[in-house]
Amino acid sequence: MHGTPPLQVLIDKLDSYAALADDDRRSLSSLSHFRKAVSGGTYLVREGTTPEHCAVLLEGYAIRHKLSLDGGRQIVSLQIPGDPLDVQHLFLDRADHNIQALGPATVAMIPFADLRALVMARPGLIHAFAICGQIEASILQEWLLNVGRRNAQQRLVHLFCEISVRLENTGHATRDGFILPMTQEELGDSTSLTAVHVNRSLMALERGGWIERNGRTISFPNRAAAIKMAGFNPQYLHHGRQRVTLTEA
Repeated sequence: MHGTPPLQVLIDKLDSYAALADDDRRSLSSLSHFRKAVSGGTYLVREGTTPEHCAVLLEGYAIRHKLSLDGGRQIVSLQIPGDPLDVQHLFLDRADHNIQALGPATVAMIPFADLRALVMARPGLIHAFAICGQIEASILQEWLLNVGRRNAQQRLVHLFCEISVRLENTGHATRDGFILPMTQEELGDSTSLTAVHVNRSLMALERGGWIERNGRTISFPNRAAAIKMAGFNPQYLHHGRQRVTLTEA
């Protein structure tokens, strides 16, 4: 990672959705930015503010979340290395949710004014960022289904399947397992369960042979069975370049 230009992860992410022209890649790479290390819990975006920088996650993890009036937290997505954390603020004035580092993380901070000017001047980048935003919306819809229509064990296994597949696609995990970046409390806030219910459900999943835990590593003894049990279909992640090209869009 340290020998790679910081914005290369963003370029690779966008190029995985829609092939970028060489000029677009060079223009993104030359954007002004600075690298920033943050501690766990650091707010990268606060609801109600007007963000001045787009943070690209280089190392570590982050969460999007909303807070209720009584302070209850609902995590609405998990962000992994390579993700731009607030694409929507290219075109929206104010943040409508929070983005927070999940443990120590490193981000590249790009001034929104510079990023906006570049994207608006290059249709290929508008296309790629639009796909990025639409995939985020697709994932959010699946998370809504997860908390609304699946039981506790299915919610957790579905979340584990998603994390596993997303990390595999970015080279941060293998089919043999992945490091779970979330505590039981954070799992509960992601699945609308209490930490106690999460703990009981994890133990039941282990006893049932659906998952194995070794420290923070999660693996699936029978991956196909876990996928079927949770009703996991990775289609909503839209991995791979999308078939609609810029000339067809």
